[in-house]
Amino acid sequence: MKKYYILFSIFVASFALSACQEQFDLRSNGTIDMTEVWKERNRTKGYLNSCYNYIPGTSIDYAAYTDDAVQSRAVTPGTSFDVWYNQGVTSANFGSYNVDGDPWGGLYQGIRKCNVFLANIGASTAEMTESERAGWTSQAHTLRALYYLQVIKRYGPSPLFTEDLGTSHDYSTDTKASVADITRQILADCDEALKTPDCEDFSYSYGSGQWGVMTKAVAQYVRAEAVMWAISPLLADGFPKEEALTVAADALSNLLKNDYSLWTTASGNMGAYQTYHLTNPNDLRAADKETIYGGGQVSVWSQHGIPTTGGLSSAGACPSQELVDAYEMKNGQPAITGYSDAQHLKPVINSASGYNDKKPYENRDPRFYATVWYNGSKRGTVVIKTATGAAHAIKPNDIKSTHTGYYLRKYADDKSNKNSNADGYIRTMTLADVYYNFAEVAYQVQGPDTKVAGINMSARDAVNTVRARAGMPELPSGLSASDFEARYRNDRRVELAFTSDRFQSVRRWKILGQTAQVTGMTAEGERFTLEPRPTCEDKYLLYPLNLTEANKILKLTGTSWQNPGWE
Repeated sequence: MKKYYILFSIFVASFALSACQEQFDLRSNGTIDMTEVWKERNRTKGYLNSCYNYIPGTSIDYAAYTDDAVQSRAVTPGTSFDVWYNQGVTSANFGSYNVDGDPWGGLYQGIRKCNVFLANIGASTAEMTESERAGWTSQAHTLRALYYLQVIKRYGPSPLFTEDLGTSHDYSTDTKASVADITRQILADCDEALKTPDCEDFSYSYGSGQWGVMTKAVAQYVRAEAVMWAISPLLADGFPKEEALTVAADALSNLLKNDYSLWTTASGNMGAYQTYHLTNPNDLRAADKETIYGGGQVSVWSQHGIPTTGGLSSAGACPSQELVDAYEMKNGQPAITGYSDAQHLKPVINSASGYNDKKPYENRDPRFYATVWYNGSKRGTVVIKTATGAAHAIKPNDIKSTHTGYYLRKYADDKSNKNSNADGYIRTMTLADVYYNFAEVAYQVQGPDTKVAGINMSARDAVNTVRARAGMPELPSGLSASDFEARYRNDRRVELAFTSDRFQSVRRWKILGQTAQVTGMTAEGERFTLEPRPTCEDKYLLYPLNLTEANKILKLTGTSWQNPGWE
């Protein structure tokens, strides 16, 4: 018998199925013969359901692991934020302190289950229609593609398996596949799924009770994101850029053709951008035609709130001055173009923008007012006051007060409190993401202004489409490649603030080292600096393999699979 390690979780005695399943006919030891799974409908569907258990989500706290925010919980010694900000982590304890833990084993467990399902569903004798068989198969293909996308984003080159390995596989012969090869498998899985005619179990939409199920829209999203990563500064290892552009354009085009569009409905005194993030996306696409996948409700009032709100647990992810500086002026001009010192206390002001450092919050991008509470702004009838001694004062040692001079407004409903949470929803995949993903590929391949064949849209057009929803002027034509890149990256940061995007993007662009310094602003307009973070070194561009896992792999294969810097 070969030696096996936790990576692929081959020794699984039993598996969890959905609560609605009928009682299994179990062996005396509590397990079931896998051949029985494919003979009964509920067991077959239950196994597919178990394939979903490893999808990474997103959270507001991703922002606090970047230069977008400072988590007030960092004042508590030993918390992940304290370690991330002040100590750094090792390959041995990375999973204990990282924002999404140590997902290597879970992702490969998901891949393994998809492989098993795909190997058996075709010959399954369980009661199902052929339409159901096709839909379930397509869900599994899409899930496997999604898991491999999450693997390369975190670990880069990794092992590639597309078959049920059973219990006799010789792991000592395994090697890492290139990102290009894994990307081709991701695309092959998505293409296979997309060939399926629309059916109840797999289409561009979802039905009642199907929230969270893989769809054709998810497959298109995965295609566009996968090729963006495959040609990125971090992961590029041979995937053709021209092919990446064709895929990204095709994915966006197909979403637009199938009734996906940006949310543009304003509500009351809130613009469309703010309204979108307060609206429940689980509406069978009746109103929300932008969300592609995911949308968990958050509790900003409690976990990322202001100290005058009853029941508050922490101020949470407090926006940084760097994020505030990223918001352009309402006229579309950048306000701050950089810093002339390493501590970020001397901003480089764009004199053509109209920015006034005595009135820094006037005439800014509308997305700023939808995302940040600042000194003088209002939460309902409550005026935010961050001066020393005031109700919302900066207190760097207090878990319930801002550490930067700012509080989070995105997703926050003024009416929320301990008796009623009316706060918004954080999405995992949206059409806005796909516009940016297409733009990122397009400008690298053929520049900012060239229309891409098949979609008649340029990189600049895609970014401007998203900006228009927020009421921002277009980026001008004729920008150099480097100038457009800077504007594009900044706009992406602003639009997708307080999701997981910034955490991932600074790694993909290999600019993590530029994000160590974080600052805040007093009520009097004085900038102040916080200690640079030790977790912005190049080794943090990729996750490490768990030390125990890495040692097992080394023993089996004779080769170290550990990522650079984590040896």
